Amino acid sequence: MVASVPPDPSTTAADEAGQLTVEAPGADEVAIVPWPLLWRDRFRRRAETSDRYPWIVLIAALFGLLSVGFLITVLSVSITRIAEDLDTTPDVLTWMITGPILAYAVIGPAAGKLADLFGGRRVYLISIMGVGVSAALTAAAWNAGSLIGFRVLGAALGAAIGPASISMINKLFPPHRRALALGYWSLVAAGGPMLGVVIGGRAVEAWGWRLIFEAQVPLSLLALVVGFLVLPETERRHDVRFDAAGSAVLALAVGALLLGLNRGPVLGWSSSLVVGAFVVSALASVGFVLVERRVRHPLVPLRYFRRANFAFPIANQFFANFAYMGGFIITPLFLQSVFGYGEARTGDLMAPRPLAFAIAGPVAGWVTVRIGERTNAVIGASLITASMLGLALVQPSSSDWLIVGALVLSGVGMGTCAPAMAAAVANAVDEVDLGVVAAAQQMVAQVGVVAGIQILQTVQAAREPVAGLVGSYHAAFLAGAIAAGLGVLSALFVRSTHRDRAPERERGAPEGAPPALVVTARR
Repeated sequence: MVASVPPDPSTTAADEAGQLTVEAPGADEVAIVPWPLLWRDRFRRRAETSDRYPWIVLIAALFGLLSVGFLITVLSVSITRIAEDLDTTPDVLTWMITGPILAYAVIGPAAGKLADLFGGRRVYLISIMGVGVSAALTAAAWNAGSLIGFRVLGAALGAAIGPASISMINKLFPPHRRALALGYWSLVAAGGPMLGVVIGGRAVEAWGWRLIFEAQVPLSLLALVVGFLVLPETERRHDVRFDAAGSAVLALAVGALLLGLNRGPVLGWSSSLVVGAFVVSALASVGFVLVERRVRHPLVPLRYFRRANFAFPIANQFFANFAYMGGFIITPLFLQSVFGYGEARTGDLMAPRPLAFAIAGPVAGWVTVRIGERTNAVIGASLITASMLGLALVQPSSSDWLIVGALVLSGVGMGTCAPAMAAAVANAVDEVDLGVVAAAQQMVAQVGVVAGIQILQTVQAAREPVAGLVGSYHAAFLAGAIAAGLGVLSALFVRSTHRDRAPERERGAPEGAPPALVVTARR
């Protein structure tokens, strides 16, 4: 009997077949075969020998991103129905949409840093598992408070999926191919929430809102299994400590800013809560800079902000998201209040916008490889500017085709600049920081989203008594055009990745192929 004798670490070894051989005093050797790990390793080794392994990893990572992304908006069109089911008001339940957005933005940088420290694969799988658990809890929510709490928990646990997946993708793809891969990432990132809007209302009406989250549990489990089998092992860093102080101060700064932006239109921009939130955010931002200058291993190295290809792409994405999402929210209100359109017709007119975004992402990634990040970003932000100006010209007598055309311009513009700017940032930083800078970029974009939504709504409400209903919406669209124009200005300072010919080959290049491109990001 050897089961009662613990193995001595000095006499435990693994052979080439993956067996663990245990030698116990007075007993024969016992071979223990960890079949799940052995099968996984063989499966991964076979995948890694394929020339298409980076694309296999990309598909696996995006499957997890999609399984989580549609949850962001899946309940957005069913708030009234859910409020009746839980005996609460729609105003209270808006926090099941706003709360996760706040949590995602606040937790994102810390989650990205954890992916850099503990490995993208490890953090990604833990995050997927957490999303599955939170989905099961959400399905069992018994009142509004529990529903909001579990939704916020799910967003906090899922905040690492985006940065971790981007980190793994950027490490597998060479710099000059990152924009192409990130184009597909943008497709899924945009398509997931769009899918949630499209299927959410119908699914809730047909089967109830709880079934959506019950179905998410096996989806998360499937994403976990696929990731476990395919995603590459990532090294854990033991020489760097997690910057808890920096994470806490940054979370306070971002959380207070988003809270002020969210409550400003409701309570008034001069209310004590809103002003106090902005003051806390400003003080916390200064505190974050002071903390980062003193810690040995900062959350986000401040030296990156002195690099043009870090600071200006992030600025571009702030302004682009400001205009894109601000316009996304006020356009349906414009169509319903000015044109008198119902929900169905409004939805039909709005659908081409996110669809154009999703399609433009991969195409723009392919184009970026050939024309450079700066050109793509300038074109993309310019299209968003043109879209806002076009909507500002729409009159009650205008054709629906003018509205659709302007919305498509906006979607194509956002899909064009987003992958290019993500690639520019990735190429401008050290590989060990890919996760946290991806999260920082998403955080700034999220702040732009909230700022655009709230400020454009405020502009419209403030201008209505003076300019009338139609004129007030025109003023809001013009404000969006100004923000998008600042995005164009930011893009002009981005430097496209420099490509030089060199004898080194890319992985999987056939014998006799031309030399690969060695890429250096101009910082």
